[in-house]
Amino acid sequence: MIPSTQDERWGARLWGALTVLCAVIFLDALDVSMVGVALPSIQADLGMTTSSLQWVVSGYVLGYGGLLLLGGRTADLLGRRRVFLAALVVFAAASLLGGLVTDGTLLIAARFIKGISAAFTAPAALSIITTTFAEGPARNRALSIFTACGASGFSLGLVLSGVLTEIGWRWTFLMPVPVAILALVAGARLLHRSDERGEGGHDLLGAATITAAMLLLVFTVVEAPQVSLLRTVLSAVGVAALLALFVWWERRVSHPLVRLGILRSAPLARANIGLVILFGSYVGFQFVAMQYFQNLLGWSALQTALAFLPAGLLVAVSSTKMGTLADRFGTARLIVVGSIALLAGYGVFLQVDEHPSLATMVLPGMVLLGIAFALSFPSLNIQATSGVHDDEQGLASGLLNTSGQVGGAVVLAIVTAVLTSGSEGDPIGRFRAAIVVSGLFALIGLVVALTGLRFRPRTAEAAEERVLETV
Repeated sequence: MIPSTQDERWGARLWGALTVLCAVIFLDALDVSMVGVALPSIQADLGMTTSSLQWVVSGYVLGYGGLLLLGGRTADLLGRRRVFLAALVVFAAASLLGGLVTDGTLLIAARFIKGISAAFTAPAALSIITTTFAEGPARNRALSIFTACGASGFSLGLVLSGVLTEIGWRWTFLMPVPVAILALVAGARLLHRSDERGEGGHDLLGAATITAAMLLLVFTVVEAPQVSLLRTVLSAVGVAALLALFVWWERRVSHPLVRLGILRSAPLARANIGLVILFGSYVGFQFVAMQYFQNLLGWSALQTALAFLPAGLLVAVSSTKMGTLADRFGTARLIVVGSIALLAGYGVFLQVDEHPSLATMVLPGMVLLGIAFALSFPSLNIQATSGVHDDEQGLASGLLNTSGQVGGAVVLAIVTAVLTSGSEGDPIGRFRAAIVVSGLFALIGLVVALTGLRFRPRTAEAAEERVLETV
């Protein structure tokens, strides 16, 4: 990697490398959210059924969430730069394919491939940062910028999609192509060449079992609302069996895919649970809000996208400040405040009716959700990777990203079930009930975040250890 420095003034090459990594995580996050506004146009143009249309979204999540752990460990073993650049090539090609296809099945396949590529670029990019910048203020600053770009991509994806969909839905797929190509060229020049292969063998059985388990888990929760209870239960049993096989094997193999001891870290565990809640509850809320704004209120794609603009702008503008705040207050406190803002934001949106107020519901609600993402998302990434050895940074990154994607799939499935199970004559009641689900998850997240503040060390040595635990 590029040599890091404790000097606050970073060189042009270091800034350039960080910009490349931020651009790619922005594209990854953008792709998660940008397709949402375009779905009605895609359905009309390609003649897709509603059940097949949802796989345009779920296909990406399936590839992304199912292969993140494998992607993170592959980056550790084969070289982060090498994996990052190779996956970026696949991402650009799949984006181009998605924008040119005339068949719904091919579009779903392109989305699945893009998800797979993101499963390798995201943990590779994060681990490049955590092994480039020394732990402490330098790393916190870099991570705050990096994760804020990811959060901004997710938030602004809806806005950008609203604009591009007015031109044509294919542009939501084609727009990332030139950006990815530029990032590929710049990354090849700016990311330092080194013999960065990690030690250890390739745990093929571990990779196969955990990948199969994640794929089946995401598939199960996505399909649950459309299939029988028996099938869902059998799929869940299959997931449990695969996970049990994975744990059994990882305890016995000499070079495991996932060193299970890493899961004993309390900060890492809290960060993973926190991202499940943050990302999962917001994906569920976003789905509800899209249905509410467009189907009930009759807003256009652009109007709906602009409703999310305050949250996206807030995250983007605050990106450079999060590292400083983490240094000063510690990530645990920032996550607690962010969790409170998340819960409050969902509470504000419980005012939904047929004539919503921009001043008392939409704007303050979106601002609160923007505050939640701005504070919590960078802090969770800093917390999850602090104290982790360099050769396991890809693993820690993969675990965190997997938590977010699986959380998104699980909570979205629950929210969708609640939204579709209520009375057809009471759409407002169904929207409120679905938002309550996101709020309940946010409440759980707040409780988990508060456990990070429970114990206070009293000795100087413990205080030093606390720095490693809380940042």
